[in-house]
Amino acid sequence: MEKIQIHKVNSTVRGYELDSYGHVNNSVYLNYFEHGRWELFRDLDLTRVISKSNLLIVVTEVHIRYMREAKLFDEIEIQTRIVLKEPYLIFRQKLVNRKTGMALARGETKTIFIDDQRKPVDIPPEFRAIF
Repeated sequence: MEKIQIHKVNSTVRGYELDSYGHVNNSVYLNYFEHGRWELFRDLDLTRVISKSNLLIVVTEVHIRYMREAKLFDEIEIQTRIVLKEPYLIFRQKLVNRKTGMALARGETKTIFIDDQRKPVDIPPEFRAIF
């Protein structure tokens, strides 16, 4: 598998994601960042690696820094990069308005792998090879 620096996926702000102020509700940013992580997994075929290993990846911590509002039909880009810090797999992400190029939010999600006994395990070698 290829090594990647930053994975990018595009999306559009939808009406049901807005709050009463007319901009994206703060909780929706969690969904955007999760969407970016799952698309990275899909594009690199990592969902297969996880299911084959019988491991689960679970979130242990999330931090979001909101910088600018996103509004209806804004075209956005979710940028994701991964940092390995045993035993954690850390996703550093940025949400960007594609028209202006300005950052809307930054996020960091710390995850860990667990086995079928729900015990933490090392990062699988297949992940280390990619990142």
